Amino acid sequence: MDLFDDLPEPKQKSADQPPTTEEEEEEEEKTLKRKREQPEEEEEPEREGEEPGDIKKVLKEGVPVLRGYVAARRGEREEMQDAHVLQPDLSGALPYDVGSRCRVSYFAVFDGHGGARASRFAAEHLHRNLAEKFPAGKTENVDALIKKCLVDTFRQTDEDFLKKASSQKPAWKDGSTATCMLAVDDVVYVANLGDSRAVLCRMQAAGRMGAAGRMQAAGRMQAAGRMRAVTLALSNEHNPTIYKERMRIQKAGGTVRDGRVLGILEVSRSIGDGQYKRCGVISTPDLKRCQLTANDRFIILACDGLFKVFSADEAVNFVLGVVQEEEQRYDAACQQLAGEAVRRGCADNVTVILVSIGY
Repeated sequence: MDLFDDLPEPKQKSADQPPTTEEEEEEEEKTLKRKREQPEEEEEPEREGEEPGDIKKVLKEGVPVLRGYVAARRGEREEMQDAHVLQPDLSGALPYDVGSRCRVSYFAVFDGHGGARASRFAAEHLHRNLAEKFPAGKTENVDALIKKCLVDTFRQTDEDFLKKASSQKPAWKDGSTATCMLAVDDVVYVANLGDSRAVLCRMQAAGRMGAAGRMQAAGRMQAAGRMRAVTLALSNEHNPTIYKERMRIQKAGGTVRDGRVLGILEVSRSIGDGQYKRCGVISTPDLKRCQLTANDRFIILACDGLFKVFSADEAVNFVLGVVQEEEQRYDAACQQLAGEAVRRGCADNVTVILVSIGY
């Protein structure tokens, strides 16, 4: 704040300017009085780790606080081909200052195949492309704009990688799945390609109770231990055995053998895989929107290495068991979940992102 905001600007008076009248002096005093009485803007509180002079943002009331934790295991593979991104605050990457209008977070896991170049490229570039295309200003049609932004972002990232891959000698043949979670205030958008998955843990009151009754009794029921975990799928799997995916591949001139595109590629949508694009493999993600509630606990984003040995329900219950025993230690739960996947015999790379939801 300027130290001289409440002082009047000096006025230059020329010699031939008439003196100020009493009425003008009184009017000027009233103006100054009104200015002094106007409330000043409240200074926003500093966050831990902020330097003086940094742009500060006030946390909006009722908006969940998301914290991301990651665990990665190479398994029996020679190379770690997974990649991941945790951006609890993506606001700094946006080309304009969203201020206190909204809070934007981004988390993503990429499962590479044929090499690690596609997954690493997507991890480096996809959220940057997303930030550049993120809709500016307030709009009533924000859902449609964000969904279009996600589709355009995936297409651009795929095109950019394919252009770079084809320029190499020999050309890169890497590909990658992608499961990306974009949170805008208390709304989550999940965009995914391939067989990596996203699941939400939501607590609900046990027994038969209407939605209104559950909301009113949620606190009491939880305290009494009468809440049960419900697993909600936030992504769709894309493989050539799914009817819609197989029909698209066959219409493009490709074939599905042994559950794979041309008998080789295990997924039907991906970033990269240039040699399969002419066979109907696309980079258009499936999109899901989810409104978070006070009963939501966490979201798991993970590659198929986890879900080869865990069902979605098993993964959610495993995390809940660790969290309850270790006093909300989500980091420990994430590490133990990935470790347990390897212990159960998963030979693939395993990457797990656990996003806790707090209010």
